[in-house]
Amino acid sequence: MAAEPTHRSLFGEILDWMLAPLLVIWPISVALTWLVAQGIAAKPYDRELGEIARSLGLQVAAEFTRVGARSGEGRYALAPEAAALLRADESDTVFFQVRGPTGELLGGDRALPIPEVAPDHAIQPWELNYRDDDIHSDTVRVAYLWVVPEGMAGSDQALLVQVAETLGKRSRLTNEIIKGVILPQFVMLPLAVLLVWLALARGIAPLNELQRRIRSRESADLSPIEEARIPEEVAPLVRAINDLLQRLDLSLRTQKHFLADAAHQLKTPLAGLRTQAELAQREIDAGSYSPAELKRSLKHIALSSQRAAHMVNQLLAMARAENAEQLRQREPVNLAELAMETVADFYPRARERQQDLGYEGPTAPTRLQVLGQPLLVRELIRNLVDNALLYTPAGGTVTVRLMDDPFGQVCVLQVEDSGPGVAAAEREKIFQPFYRTLGTNVDGSGLGLAIVREIAQAHDAEVSVEDVRARRSDEPLAPVGARFTVRFPAHNTSTPAQEADAPSID
Repeated sequence: MAAEPTHRSLFGEILDWMLAPLLVIWPISVALTWLVAQGIAAKPYDRELGEIARSLGLQVAAEFTRVGARSGEGRYALAPEAAALLRADESDTVFFQVRGPTGELLGGDRALPIPEVAPDHAIQPWELNYRDDDIHSDTVRVAYLWVVPEGMAGSDQALLVQVAETLGKRSRLTNEIIKGVILPQFVMLPLAVLLVWLALARGIAPLNELQRRIRSRESADLSPIEEARIPEEVAPLVRAINDLLQRLDLSLRTQKHFLADAAHQLKTPLAGLRTQAELAQREIDAGSYSPAELKRSLKHIALSSQRAAHMVNQLLAMARAENAEQLRQREPVNLAELAMETVADFYPRARERQQDLGYEGPTAPTRLQVLGQPLLVRELIRNLVDNALLYTPAGGTVTVRLMDDPFGQVCVLQVEDSGPGVAAAEREKIFQPFYRTLGTNVDGSGLGLAIVREIAQAHDAEVSVEDVRARRSDEPLAPVGARFTVRFPAHNTSTPAQEADAPSID
């Protein structure tokens, strides 16, 4: 069983996108704060450690000069007072070391490693350097420098003086800095989340108000939604809804008008049915009916029922033409085949009315195909032929013609008659539902051409009407004929067209 689609919360999604970066940035901020705090905590202690190393270097240089000048050899032992001062730090352990020019230990802690010096790097006397190192598995900070006693020239006579201490004080200061920076963030982070929540709730409130206004509307209220009190970002959506409401209102008004006209048109044949039935019933009850009168009443009843059935069929055809779901089910349609079938279907009626109905065009043209709904395309051709037969007098001619575009862009369908034609002022009106040309007594529903236009528009086709012959001013009532032309977008196939002109079907 397929899972039901879930609706995503716009409020929750925006809140996630606002809080997610904050929650990601916060750990990064903690890490950066830790690194910065370590640098801040190291500077004062490095400075102090460097001063101790420099002072020790001055003492070593003076003592080495004094002792070396007297005895010829350099040995150094830290004075008891200075040693006590170095060991007085309760927080960290302090180490010192003095080495001679050849690396021999002159005094201090032997475990303190000798710094690595690159072969191409010249030693700079009295230049203070720092490094991190390990003594007895403890990490220490080391300040070291090379000392050149007086009377000795060259860096090869330099003495190495190193002072190191463990990192207890530094770690404690770093932790204090971290606490001072991070602890306020623990208070500010929930406050920031609360403020974001309140700001987002305040910002989304107009959407809730818009939803309330829409829900409170009556089902028949299709007036536009007021745009004055909505956010700018939602205005395009509201305009689209207003456009939809406007089109829906127009569609509903059109349907109401159509239903009213359809009801009015159906009343005439239904009233005729009722009148003829009541008349026949009265004659039967009075015992004065004759077979001829009864036959005439039945003929009128049959004619009225035929008109009503035709009207219902036209209404159903109009509904099919407006069915978007049906129009999506398209397939290649052979216009020539449908046109010839329509001519064959209407041929008995044309012969009965003494009209010449024929077909002109290829008989098996694979290029004369359109992509559409076969039932609706057939209905379009039938309505054009039916309209032409209605308005063509006895002895007239109706021709169904198919023409192929040599460039393969369109398929042209024409239905031409020898009737009175259509005046220029009425050529747009005749495609409206229930409109009939003035001055004619043609018995029709007024829906045929409206169905033609609806089906043509649904298939991206163009329909037009023109006179076959020019109207003469000296004979304004002379028949000029009408030519209805429908241009369908062509549906090209891979099979080459077999174009063969066929004789008219008469």
